[in-house]
Amino acid sequence: MNYYAIQVKTRGEGKFMRLFRALHPDIRFSLHFPQRRIDIRRKGVILPSMAAVFPGYVFIEAEREEILAHQWDFRRTEGFYRFLKSNQDISPLADRDLELVLHFIKKAGPVAGISRVFFNQNARIVVIDGPLMGLEGRIIKVDKRKKRAKVKLNLYDDSFAIDLAFEVIGALDKQ
Repeated sequence: MNYYAIQVKTRGEGKFMRLFRALHPDIRFSLHFPQRRIDIRRKGVILPSMAAVFPGYVFIEAEREEILAHQWDFRRTEGFYRFLKSNQDISPLADRDLELVLHFIKKAGPVAGISRVFFNQNARIVVIDGPLMGLEGRIIKVDKRKKRAKVKLNLYDDSFAIDLAFEVIGALDKQ
């Protein structure tokens, strides 16, 4: 199976998927919209919330022939912008892009939860498990008070940063 990316209206990813499924119930390939759980503090109250890992993108798991056969079904669905790399060159994700998307689809699950971390003697973050596992080299900022790590993600030569939640479970002992 190949994975393809389509750009849709930002914050309209879920709506796009529901509309597409409602308009085309006979189409059986998988649509993925990775999300992340993050707590937001407002006026001293912590509120759990959901946000997109890749804002404005939906991923399709299908064969090339299926995508080409149904490309107009996608284009006619409200909220659709374009296929990536372009509408004329519909190509599957490859290399680093595919690896990153599969990290959030397969390893982290449909909703990336909270990672468990330590801080070593040099105050560097050490990820034990969770969605941050394997992304340590992409962490650009750690906010211990908010319990968030800002991670730089690249998709099709587009770079953006997202926050992923973590919980501190202690510090490593000096060895």
